Amino acid sequence: MFGEAARAQQPGRLACNVVPGVTMADSSKEIGAGRVSFLTEEQKRRIYDTALVILDEIGMEVLHEEGEQVMLDGGCARDADGKVHVPAALVEQARESAPASFVVYDRAGEPAMDLGGYRAYFGNGSDVMHLHDLETGERRLGRMEDVAEAARLCDALPEIDFVMSGAYPDGMDAQEAYPKQFRAMIPATTKPLVMTAGGVETVEPMWKMACAVRGGAEALRQKPYFIMYNQPVSPLRHPFETVDKLLFCADHGIPSTYCPSPVAGGTAPITTPGQITLGLAEALFGLVMHQLRAPGAPFIIGQGPNTLDMATSQSSYNSPEFIRAYALEVEMAKWLDIPNWGFSGHTDAQVLDAQAGMEADEITKLSMQLGANLNHDVGYMDFGLSGSLAEVVLVAEFISRNRQLLRAVEVDDETLAVEVLKAVGPGGDFLGQRHTRKHLRAEQWRGKILNRASYDRWAEDGALDATEKARWRALDLLETHEVDPLPTGLAERLDAVVPAP
Repeated sequence: MFGEAARAQQPGRLACNVVPGVTMADSSKEIGAGRVSFLTEEQKRRIYDTALVILDEIGMEVLHEEGEQVMLDGGCARDADGKVHVPAALVEQARESAPASFVVYDRAGEPAMDLGGYRAYFGNGSDVMHLHDLETGERRLGRMEDVAEAARLCDALPEIDFVMSGAYPDGMDAQEAYPKQFRAMIPATTKPLVMTAGGVETVEPMWKMACAVRGGAEALRQKPYFIMYNQPVSPLRHPFETVDKLLFCADHGIPSTYCPSPVAGGTAPITTPGQITLGLAEALFGLVMHQLRAPGAPFIIGQGPNTLDMATSQSSYNSPEFIRAYALEVEMAKWLDIPNWGFSGHTDAQVLDAQAGMEADEITKLSMQLGANLNHDVGYMDFGLSGSLAEVVLVAEFISRNRQLLRAVEVDDETLAVEVLKAVGPGGDFLGQRHTRKHLRAEQWRGKILNRASYDRWAEDGALDATEKARWRALDLLETHEVDPLPTGLAERLDAVVPAP
């Protein structure tokens, strides 16, 4: 039995780390209307069956002795060339043990994201090498202080649900940079974190700091505070550092993504179905290893199915081919009923212009319509090589607008308003009706950036375009927003692991 229908018949496969009595007041993140689909049920089944063929008949390379042994002890086989082959039964076993949803908590231990289903959450991106300076407009190299600044801005924006590093400090060794990013972000935002890392030696200090935040390893396991991003190498290769991090996260209950990035025409077939089927097989390989190591541990499936532009040799991040491949792989994650990694709010444009707005809004709205769960890269520009805090603010506006557009449609006596119509009668108006006052704020969206004023009013207010308004709003939020302070003594406990930058 495959797909969503099969999952509906598995009442025991619900969610992990849900604390009794805790509920998620999070209905605004559930997409109620406008869902899209690219694949038929038959096509999904064929893609999945083909991924199983890749796993069983072709096999993959595991460059980690312990990880390979986990697979072999679990029932996989190794051929004469050293490739590991995974039988279909083990994939099904892993699918059944992986949680269909799990909750991630904020710094204070309050539920923040219920990952799974069609709930869509949004966050910025990580580790960009260049930033567009808010004050000068110049494109410059990233600094450590940019990490905390990005986190503070994301903390101020209610549309941003989780936080990534936002910048990579130029000239800093990865061994030092990744833990220091984590240390800088903790006091700068109360929201849950999604982190990148080098090897386990850079993940372990993050885990120790998160234990300090939560009050111990078991408390952190019960209420995860951060998610670790992890990625194998296409085609068909699982490097040492990738597997090492995957096993560490499984052992410690840290939610982990496993997101190959098969590049169409480069490291994957140029045809979209071939590309995403390869990526699915690679992600399922990681799922099997992860669940063999720790059945029921929280896992996030996904892909970054980029396209190698044969005219420019650039790996495009917003081409229609990328977006279509992304849509297909999210549909497969929904079909598998496993929480998924997603994309949003990014552009291939070098400046915040009409192209940037169109591309950033398109991928953001599509992620909502697909029900993608953990959508990152808000603020990415220039194929992910640059970042913009002004774009983060602008995309937050898009998220707010699209949540209004795609919210569930309620049709009942109250919304049909027949009794109100009777009271108003022919030729009347609804301005003075209590029904209008009652529903005004819910029915009419108010943005902070997009213009809804007349030309004269817009001119009187400074004739600013959306880019300038977003820049000024970012500056204002950074000047005025105050993050909830750390509890007494926590800064010292964090510094004992990694000193504050």
